[in-house]
Amino acid sequence: MEIRPYDREAAVAYAHQWAYGRNPDFYNFEKIGGDCTNFASQCVYAGSGVMNYTPVYGWYYISANDRTASWTGVQYFYNFMTGNGGAGPFGREVSISEVEPGDVVQLATNQPQYHHTPVIVAIRGRPSLRSILVAAHSYDVDNRPLGSYDIKKIRFIHIEGVRWQNPKTPPEPPLPPVLV
Repeated sequence: MEIRPYDREAAVAYAHQWAYGRNPDFYNFEKIGGDCTNFASQCVYAGSGVMNYTPVYGWYYISANDRTASWTGVQYFYNFMTGNGGAGPFGREVSISEVEPGDVVQLATNQPQYHHTPVIVAIRGRPSLRSILVAAHSYDVDNRPLGSYDIKKIRFIHIEGVRWQNPKTPPEPPLPPVLV
């Protein structure tokens, strides 16, 4: 399986494009549990261009009723990204000093378990809670300082690359930001 770079610029551009709106190609899960991990998945997909269609344990979205739990569920997203040995994006949990724009943060604020998944869109200087800016859905934000959340627990997922299933077939390019 060929490993390709993750397009961080495409992921960040998508995050800025849709931080305060909803891409009509994806269901809005806001009223049934929240849309933050759905939004983070869309951003990562914009930077990777590859889904993993493995039933149950993959990472894909076809419709609101035909998707994996990892596309919309905080813990399932973490499990897929940090444990993916197959096609699609993959990453690892890292310290704050290793994050880059296009990476993902998971937070526990008013609950004991992780429940919110913002996307890092900028880092101003050395990575810190004050210098990292995020975009997210559920509580729609763009360029929000990470330190402005009431954080009980935090973890960072650094997207390391993208595995292409069949290197002989030209891959689809990452989705460009949709302009409205």
